[in-house]
Amino acid sequence: MNAARAVAKKTIEDKQAELRKEVFGLLDPELTWSRKTAKGFTTIPRTMPLIGAIMDALSGKGKPVARTFLELWCRSNDDGFVTLSKQAETAFASGFSGERTVSTWKERVRRLEELGFLITKPGVSGNLHYVQLWNPYIVIKYHKGQDTQGFRADLYHALFERVQDIGARDLD
Repeated sequence: MNAARAVAKKTIEDKQAELRKEVFGLLDPELTWSRKTAKGFTTIPRTMPLIGAIMDALSGKGKPVARTFLELWCRSNDDGFVTLSKQAETAFASGFSGERTVSTWKERVRRLEELGFLITKPGVSGNLHYVQLWNPYIVIKYHKGQDTQGFRADLYHALFERVQDIGARDLD
């Protein structure tokens, strides 16, 4: 009876570890990255690739914003607050280079703000120094309700299905 209880109490993490061991055998832990032992990590939704695809569709052709949002997300703590004192570095990490690196990046940040994914405030680096990221699920739900240009039902349905698969309640 105790063995049955132990099996019933296995976490998803335990089950994943068992499956990984079965499929790949024992792995050298130094070859994998673990947020439990490494520094420099952030919490990220498992749906971020779909969230990014929806953002890019909303932003319009030739104006992708997902990498910019992801870079800002990775610079924030769990509260979504970012200080942009190193704009050239942030722009480069967002995938921009060349003469217009920072100005193109700023355009993308402004587009994210227009779409409601964040808000900016001025500081010592100029008009774009502080950023507050909003919950992207709430913003996406808003755009769905508004039938915003660029909103793609197929991407939203894929996001909704993935949210259901992982047990998240963000789109309820």
